[in-house]
Amino acid sequence: MDGPTTYREIERKFRVHAMFRMPALQDIAGMGGLSEEPTRNMTAVYYDTADLRLFRWKITLRRREGGPDEGWHLKLPVDDRDDGARDELQLPLSAGKAGRVPEQLADLLTALVRDQPLMPMATLRTERNPLLVQDESGSAVLEIVDDLVSIMDGKNIAARFREIEVEALTPSAADGKLMRDVCDALLAAEAIPGTSSKAASAVGPRAADPPDIPAPQRIYPHDPAAAAIRAHLARHARRFLMQDVRVRRDLPDSVHQMRVAARRLRSGLQAFSPLVDKNWSKHLRTELGWIAKELGHVRDTEVMIDRLNERTEELESREGALARETVQSVLGEEIIDARQHALTAMRSDRYRILLVDLVSGVLEPEFTARAEGSCQDVLPKLVDKAWQSLAQDVAKLHFDGPAHPWHEARIRAKRARYATEAVQPVFGKPVRRLTSALSEVTELLGDHQDAHVAQNTLANLSKRSNLDGEAGFALGLLYALEIEYELSLRSQFRRLWPHTVKAKKQTKLGDA
Repeated sequence: MDGPTTYREIERKFRVHAMFRMPALQDIAGMGGLSEEPTRNMTAVYYDTADLRLFRWKITLRRREGGPDEGWHLKLPVDDRDDGARDELQLPLSAGKAGRVPEQLADLLTALVRDQPLMPMATLRTERNPLLVQDESGSAVLEIVDDLVSIMDGKNIAARFREIEVEALTPSAADGKLMRDVCDALLAAEAIPGTSSKAASAVGPRAADPPDIPAPQRIYPHDPAAAAIRAHLARHARRFLMQDVRVRRDLPDSVHQMRVAARRLRSGLQAFSPLVDKNWSKHLRTELGWIAKELGHVRDTEVMIDRLNERTEELESREGALARETVQSVLGEEIIDARQHALTAMRSDRYRILLVDLVSGVLEPEFTARAEGSCQDVLPKLVDKAWQSLAQDVAKLHFDGPAHPWHEARIRAKRARYATEAVQPVFGKPVRRLTSALSEVTELLGDHQDAHVAQNTLANLSKRSNLDGEAGFALGLLYALEIEYELSLRSQFRRLWPHTVKAKKQTKLGDA
């Protein structure tokens, strides 16, 4: 069976009383016309875990019979959007019988469901009366539906409510004046804006509870250091779980963002090591390191394809085309294999155990007695420790030396950066400049490492038995460009580092 069809849903919800009358929408400027559609009768069964893990993450999963889009629907929030946008993934009814969630959808929810089964949690019957809104050109741009919803208790109606939804049928309509004016007309008629799904109303107030990893609260310098650790773990564990969903959907940059979340968790645990239980921390760092490595094959190949394709633009057209064709034919196959390898790891028992351990660890970290000290007394020393390790590695770097010490300095720079980022929510502005400076250092050293890896990749490609002389020559030109670029990055680093040292000297965490 083919994968789910994805549809970007942008809608506004309004709760209205039983006697509510639709305002005179036809009088709105820009309204080309209104047309009534036939009434639809639909029955939807909503699925979740017993503790409503999906609802609490603002996710809905249902099997709906009736209506033009009947089937299995998974609705996911869209990153950084506050306009009511959600991605709706759809499968036909045949994808799974009632009571059995299709594997294609269940797999996407692994990180959020973890060790709990999905089961029917609510059944809703809806009598839907739709209106299509045309613009002045006669094109349908909005759909307004007036829903009478019955919450079922077996064969009996337990409760009823009425809801109006305004959905954009085109991306431009979502931000258009007509959408705003229709919503304003409903508000003027005393419709009440709604934020929760129909099913969330059916399962009760628990659906509005925070997710199992709540958003972290603001931490202040006088708060215990333990609070800062909790906030750091929560912030990046939330990202890790949501990026897991995006990786399974094969969305752009998802692998990179999931690895970044894993690295920040690991580096935070490393930076906070005197404040957390050694064995507990080591276990999480080991398992997060394992999955980051499994994802690394995908990300590294993505980076290398993009990098080498960009480099080919610096060659003559003939050589550039030959090099690009060779890179794409070989690395293009490798990235497919790497993605399958990563997904296999993400579907393993080991990974499921990691997810359970991560969430429980965020909710109940294992601290040492030192974590009871205030942030302003405890955390600056941890940043200083990470900084000193970086400074020692930088002192060993030589312009004409091998690449390995530069790679080690890159690792130390990341740890220092992540340690600094971990305390920035506590100390705010005083640490912001150092965070920015270390970000520049890690970006530059990361580019340096990519240049070195690119050289090794090109050398291996040139050894392939089916490579002709012209293609080999083109790869050799790319190789020379990467050597030149690596040396230029070392020069840039020597100019950048004194500014980083200055930023560290000007960072006074003790005065926060």
